[in-house]
Amino acid sequence: MNIFQILMLGISLYFAYQVYLHVTNLEDFPQKDSEKEKIKKPLSIVDPEYLVNRADEAYEAGNTAEALRLLREAHAKDSENTDILNKLGFVLAKEGELEEAVSAYLDSLERNSEDDTVHNAIASVYRNLGDTDASRKHYEEALRIDDEYAITYFNFANLLVDLQELEKAKEMYQKAIDLDPEFAQAKFELEKLK
Repeated sequence: MNIFQILMLGISLYFAYQVYLHVTNLEDFPQKDSEKEKIKKPLSIVDPEYLVNRADEAYEAGNTAEALRLLREAHAKDSENTDILNKLGFVLAKEGELEEAVSAYLDSLERNSEDDTVHNAIASVYRNLGDTDASRKHYEEALRIDDEYAITYFNFANLLVDLQELEKAKEMYQKAIDLDPEFAQAKFELEKLK
């Protein structure tokens, strides 16, 4: 060994000893409970909130498969979160996974049965599945919860057209227009029925 190597070995040993002292001294200081909790549960890249944000970005970029993967992972980490369940249901429906979408929405409704937007969403999925009875039930429930949401009237009217209940459909389209006078699609559909 030459003098330079000996010098470098000595410096390395000194810094290793300093790190050792620092680490052993950290354990000597008592920590508050909140500090201990931060150490136990750091925010990581697999935090459900982070995963949901990434899923939102993926969906906005048109990558529904990646959004679905991220939402499934977030749901696995926080299965009680209704926001995650609702987004999962939405993306599953967009991907054509209608039975799974129904399951996600039903899980959400078990936790909050008074969410009219979830009733509206699941009614649309049931309509796509051809289960008109379940679809009607959820549209009616959505209107019971919030009878001032024009989209629910519009969607319900579309179901009623499928069922050939045209007079009732006209009433629903008109109600959607009454609530939102700029609702061009409802106006168009109503005109088709007249």
